[in-house]
Amino acid sequence: MNFRLWNLSARDNLNLYVFVGVLIVVGAIFGALLVNALTLEQQQELADDLGVYLSAVKDSGQISPSTTFWESFWFYGKWLMLIWFLGLSVIGLPLVLVLDFLKGVLIGFAVALLAQQLAWKGVFFFLVATAPQNAIVVPALVIASISAARFAYFVVRERLFRRKGQLLPPFLAHSAVTALMLIMLCLASLYEAFLSPILLERVTPTVVSAEISSLSSKL
Repeated sequence: MNFRLWNLSARDNLNLYVFVGVLIVVGAIFGALLVNALTLEQQQELADDLGVYLSAVKDSGQISPSTTFWESFWFYGKWLMLIWFLGLSVIGLPLVLVLDFLKGVLIGFAVALLAQQLAWKGVFFFLVATAPQNAIVVPALVIASISAARFAYFVVRERLFRRKGQLLPPFLAHSAVTALMLIMLCLASLYEAFLSPILLERVTPTVVSAEISSLSSKL
């Protein structure tokens, strides 16, 4: 097994990175458009949920950071392990791309919803609340997806068509990449649990002090 196959640098895998990146961007655009496609009743329910969330943020000191960390790490970890497993299955690789698209949808939907309800303050709130950890999470998921594509490519080319090559080395390489990405997701969860609440406590009053009471009347 030539481990150059697992060279995941952007220069040597530019087409894959561009493809996955475009997929996430398209997903984000779709998610933003999805907000406008909601009915008035659905928008009202989301506005109420957003008001509850913003009120909870103001009392975030009551939430245990360790609980937040494990919840976030468990969520990100499940997402990452699903990408790892789908890459191993080879035929599940299209679902990896679906997951990347879905990640973009979630980001786009969140930004559009906050912008709709809180205008520019909502975008600012998103930048403080979720942008920093997403700056770690999204690249980690992209790299894991590229590794999954590499593994599927090796299996199809070397094992299916050429019927040669050992399966263990690429399996270990793909698993090692996944483990490194899991560490990155751990860092993102630590930020979300310990640093993000501190920033939100300072930003939330200035961002939503006059907005929470008016969320319902906007729709």
